[in-house]
Amino acid sequence: MASAALSETCHPAQPLMVWLRLGHVVSVGASMELDTHSSALACLGVGVDEPFTVRPDGYPDITARSFLFRARERHKVVRSAGRLLFCYFDPTSARMTRSLGGMRRNVFGFGIDHHREAELIELCNHPRLDVDRVLELASVPGITVRDQRIALAANIIRADPASRYRAAQLAAEVGLSQAYFLRLFAEQTGTSFRRYVQWARMLRAAHGYLSGHDATRCAIDAGFSTPSHYTDVFHRMFGFTPTHLARMDARLHIDDRYDRSTTTPVTIRSQ
Repeated sequence: MASAALSETCHPAQPLMVWLRLGHVVSVGASMELDTHSSALACLGVGVDEPFTVRPDGYPDITARSFLFRARERHKVVRSAGRLLFCYFDPTSARMTRSLGGMRRNVFGFGIDHHREAELIELCNHPRLDVDRVLELASVPGITVRDQRIALAANIIRADPASRYRAAQLAAEVGLSQAYFLRLFAEQTGTSFRRYVQWARMLRAAHGYLSGHDATRCAIDAGFSTPSHYTDVFHRMFGFTPTHLARMDARLHIDDRYDRSTTTPVTIRSQ
C-alpha cells in the first residue's frame, strides 16, 4: 500500500496531496466532488487555478476564489475546475477567529476573499509546497507548547494514543488540577484534550498504512473500538471517509512531531 514519495508538488498532473498534522490538515488537488456534508473542522478553501462555487445548505450559490467553510455547517462544492487548496483546522481555539478576520468580504454570513489568497495561490504553483508558510498565511499557526507539564502530557498521548486516557489521570501525573490542566492544555496545543487524543489516533492510524497494515488493524492499533468507529470519527472531522481518500490515490504526508523539518509520506490506496 505504501510507495516511495513523489515530490511535494501542486502540479495538476499529480494526485491529491494531503499533509496531516496534529490539529490541522492541508490538501491540494482536484475537488473530491462530495455530496452535501458538514465536518467538525473549519476549513479555508482556495481555488488555485480559478474561482469555485459553494452551495451552503439553505443559501444561494456563492462563487469565490477563497471561502471559509465553518465547522458543522452543511455545504457542497458544486462547481470547481482545476486545483483546490484546503486548510482544515480545529475550531476549538482562536484559529477560527483569526482566519475569519482574514476574510475581506461577507456574503450571507460566510467569509470570502481571504486577504492573503494571492500569496496562497502563488505558493501552490511552486515545485514544492511550503506547508508551514501556507498555514502561516491562512492564519493557522503551528503548535507551540511552552509549559513542560503540558508537553509531557502531550508526549504521553502521542506515544500511546490507543490508551484510554482520562484528563484527571494525566493532570495528576503532571502535577496540575484537572480544571487548570484542561484550560492550559487547550491554550498550549490549540485544541481540546479530547480532540487532541483523536488527532493522535488519526496520525497513528495513518502510520499504520505506511507499515502496510489493513484498515481494520490500523483502526484498532490506533485506539478506535472498531473500524466503523474510526470511519465515523474521520468523517465527522473531515466530511469524507478514508475510503473516499483511497479512491483518490491521495499522497498523505504525516507529521506528528513539533519539529517540522521532515515528514513521512505514504500513499493511501483502496484495498
